[in-house]
Amino acid sequence: MSSLVDLRKTIAALRAPGGCPWDQEQTHASLTRCLIDEVSELLDTIDRLDLPHMREELGDVLMQVVFHAQLAEEAGHFDLEAVAAEANEKLVRRHPHVFGTGDRIGTSADVLVKWEQIKAQEKKNGPAQKGVFKELPPRLPSLMFAEAIWKQIEKKSLPADGIVDTAQVKALGAQLDEAALGRMLFELTAAARVKGLDPEGALRLHATRVMRDVEARVPSAAT
Repeated sequence: MSSLVDLRKTIAALRAPGGCPWDQEQTHASLTRCLIDEVSELLDTIDRLDLPHMREELGDVLMQVVFHAQLAEEAGHFDLEAVAAEANEKLVRRHPHVFGTGDRIGTSADVLVKWEQIKAQEKKNGPAQKGVFKELPPRLPSLMFAEAIWKQIEKKSLPADGIVDTAQVKALGAQLDEAALGRMLFELTAAARVKGLDPEGALRLHATRVMRDVEARVPSAAT
C-alpha cells in the first residue's frame, strides 16, 4: 500500500465520525490560512536549500491538498484521483514536444511561448475574465501581484504612460542587481514600519489602482 493511499485514509479517518473534532469542523475556507502558512514554510526551506526539512514541508503542503480533496469528495464534487488526473492531463497536453507529435523545442524560452499558446486555446474554468488583465489570485502577495501586473502591461503593450513612470522604471532597472534590490525593499519596508504604514497593503492598493487605470484606457479590449 502506497504512502499516498495511507495519507488519504488517515485524513478520511480524521474527518469520519469518531475522528478528530478539529478536523471535522474544517472547511475549504477555514483551511486557507493553513495552506498559506504551509506554503510559506516550504518556500523558506527552498530559499535555504534545506532539503531534509523541505521533505517535511512538502509533506505538509501535500497534506493540505489531500485535505481539500477529501472535503470535495465528501461533498460529491471530486476526489484526489480526479485532481491528479487533471494535473497529469494538463502537463501532457501542454508538452506536445515531449508526449505528442509536435516538433522538438530547443530552448526553455521556446517552451514558455508554446505553453502560453496552448493555454490560450484551452477552455477556461472559473469566472470569466472581465478586463484586459489576466485574473490574478486575490491572495497573491502584493510584490508578486505588482510584478504580474507589470508583466502584463509589458506583454500586451498596454497604455501605462502617465499612470506608471515607465522611464523611471527602466532607469531603476538598469541600476539594480539582486543585492541592491533586496536592500532597497528592506529599507522601504523598515521605513514604512517606522512611519506606521502597511507596505503590503500600500503596494496592493497602488498596484490595483494601476491595473484599474490602465483598464479604463482600453475598455473595448476586455475579453
